[in-house]
Amino acid sequence: MTLATGLLQWQWWHPLLYTLVLTHLTIVSVTVYLHRHSAHRALDLHPALAHFFRFWLWLTTAIVTKEWTAIHRRHHASCETEDDPHSPQILGLRKVLWQGAELYKEAADAATLKRYGNGTPDDWIERHLYSHKVGNWAGIALMAVINIALFGPIGLSIWAIQMLWIPFWAAGVINGVAHFWGYRNYESPDAARNLVPWGIVIGGEELHNNHHTYPNSAKLSSRWYEFDLGWTYIRLFKA
Repeated sequence: MTLATGLLQWQWWHPLLYTLVLTHLTIVSVTVYLHRHSAHRALDLHPALAHFFRFWLWLTTAIVTKEWTAIHRRHHASCETEDDPHSPQILGLRKVLWQGAELYKEAADAATLKRYGNGTPDDWIERHLYSHKVGNWAGIALMAVINIALFGPIGLSIWAIQMLWIPFWAAGVINGVAHFWGYRNYESPDAARNLVPWGIVIGGEELHNNHHTYPNSAKLSSRWYEFDLGWTYIRLFKA
């Protein structure tokens, strides 16, 4: 059955595919740009590609590069201690899993940004749009308008899924479950674990014990049977 709400004539699977593609692109932006490039400097990105990821995160998540980078660096510097912004070993798994986004907001204080936020974008568009108090929210508002324009009322449901995608999978599952359950290749000094050997759904972030053992490596897989989708994208970008 073809529907004609919004600007598109679409069948039931079109919004599903649209949602999966857009949320996947957001996952790639987080793991390649925010995590491996910005927080750990494990790779350099072409300025145009880095700016695309920054724009996409503004449009789909309202994540500010400096805030995310600083909080993640603080996490590594004080992992599983009282100063760790989101350790399930300290705060409990339930709190980190379901309130991960709130923990990020609480940790984004001036002291954390000053100490751990060095080397992040500070150009005109960052100051006046991407990290501006008003402009920061303009991106996700624009995303809602685009979704509703394309698909009609169901576009609002698509937008809601997009808004929950990173808070659940990254702030909840990775920061919570991946410090609580899974297997370990290495005896890292923290509780980080690999959730599964195939890092596909969260772009390779599932291999969390590998990452905490070698945090400056752009490749998160280390065993022959492990797969890091983010590394595949990095090789593709390099090519």
